[in-house]
Amino acid sequence: MPTFLTFDTVRAADGREVRLIAAGEIDLSNVDDLKSALSAAIGETAAAGAVLVVDFAAVEYVDSAAINVLSADSETIHKIVVHPFLLTTFRVSGLTELVTVEAAAI
Repeated sequence: MPTFLTFDTVRAADGREVRLIAAGEIDLSNVDDLKSALSAAIGETAAAGAVLVVDFAAVEYVDSAAINVLSADSETIHKIVVHPFLLTTFRVSGLTELVTVEAAAI
């Protein structure tokens, strides 16, 4: 049974930023949903000439499958905002060496 996960994509009023917002937990059971949502957001970003921000402030858990997806698309991601509890996970994984990762102000 897949773990609970939702996505929303929001474009900034000035059109310069597309924000992919996720909530829930990301693991092997639903990583394909992350791939699909990220692919759609990358397409929207390219079409708008905007930067992509991945907002994981409401994500409580990620496993290596999610880290791998983000790493594979790191060149197209401007910034990842994560729940403070996940900041260490992103640092240890090495993702912070590929893309800017910031703790969300919660």
